Amino acid sequence: MGLVTVTDHDSIDAIEALRSRPDFFLSEEVTCWTPSGTELHMGVYGIRERDHYELQSRRTDLPRLIAYLNERNLFCSVNHVFSSLTGPRADADFTFFERHVHGIETLNGQITAGANRSAAVLAARWGKAIVAGSDAHTKAKLGRTYTEVPDARDAAEFLEGLRRGYGRAYGESGDYWKLTRAVLEIGCCLVREKSWTALLAPLLLAAPLVTLGNLIRELTFNHKWSRRLALSDPARLPADCVTESV
Repeated sequence: MGLVTVTDHDSIDAIEALRSRPDFFLSEEVTCWTPSGTELHMGVYGIRERDHYELQSRRTDLPRLIAYLNERNLFCSVNHVFSSLTGPRADADFTFFERHVHGIETLNGQITAGANRSAAVLAARWGKAIVAGSDAHTKAKLGRTYTEVPDARDAAEFLEGLRRGYGRAYGESGDYWKLTRAVLEIGCCLVREKSWTALLAPLLLAAPLVTLGNLIRELTFNHKWSRRLALSDPARLPADCVTESV
């Protein structure tokens, strides 16, 4: 990696050791609510510490949040838009995304290939900038999915390239086995760090069933919204839609 960023959920506390590194820049994944009342995870890149507090104060009012991002010239993306992770979605959400959000995450290392493909098609249709990220919760998956801006020499040029739509998505999508392994790894780490949690260790046996249920929900969610937006109809796709990166 030429550059590294971390997008924790609504927090910048976990990256103190990285801030002094010349190849690191600060970012955040903001949990916010759309005007229709649905939940959204938005990636905001290249922020300063004071931006974090401003973003958190506006996350329940998405139009105000977008206005602040535009005022500060901060790049933002809709993350895992075809995943059920954040709950229900509404038709009005997609209208809002098209009008106001700068980019779309088209390759997420924990989301199914189908959901990533739908996001890539949508980004191409709307002419949105694209980003990719590992969404890693274990060390084994760090950096396996990433965004490249060709010829960017530093963070400033990288972020400007994202805004101009020069980003390219590379790496792996998620699948059932990756998610199941991640859940088991997290559970085992928890047992090692806090011995009393060993009492709950037998629950890990149910992890494959839980992640199977999650997979079915994810496939159903993507199928519903890709059909609703006519993303699976070749006659309605942009002629220049490129999905090779997913």
